[in-house]
Amino acid sequence: MQQLSQPRLEVSIGTQLLSLWDGRRMVKQWPCSTSKFGIGFMPGSNQTPLGAFRVAEKHGDGLPQHTIFKSRKPVGEWQPDGPTDGDLILSRILWLEGCEERNANTLDRYIYIHGTNDEGSIGRAASHGCVRLRNADVAALYDMVGVGTPVWIAE
Repeated sequence: MQQLSQPRLEVSIGTQLLSLWDGRRMVKQWPCSTSKFGIGFMPGSNQTPLGAFRVAEKHGDGLPQHTIFKSRKPVGEWQPDGPTDGDLILSRILWLEGCEERNANTLDRYIYIHGTNDEGSIGRAASHGCVRLRNADVAALYDMVGVGTPVWIAE
């Protein structure tokens, strides 16, 4: 694992990119997928919220890359040639907590950065509110950030 002294994440909805920074130095950038329903803060909207967040919890230590999660618990393993419907949560979970009044319900909305069974959708808005990454990418990111890492999601 690469040691970062000041890690932070930035998600751009406009470019569908997630960037890992160490202070003012960009370390890595990955294509991502935010909500196909747009931007928003309402429970049940399936929209991606904006603003300042922190990684509240991490789930997936040492598990196989295509682990399927239900309620943040491993329940099986997805096969890469398997179906792409169903919006599965795979590989790793970085559970986000909102740090502003407008996004304070983010933890209760279960907004994550996670892997997906639909890697073909990465790079365009296609999720149900979460920030999706390719499975190998979220596994790499997971190892580089800890609980408490700041996250900024912008338009």
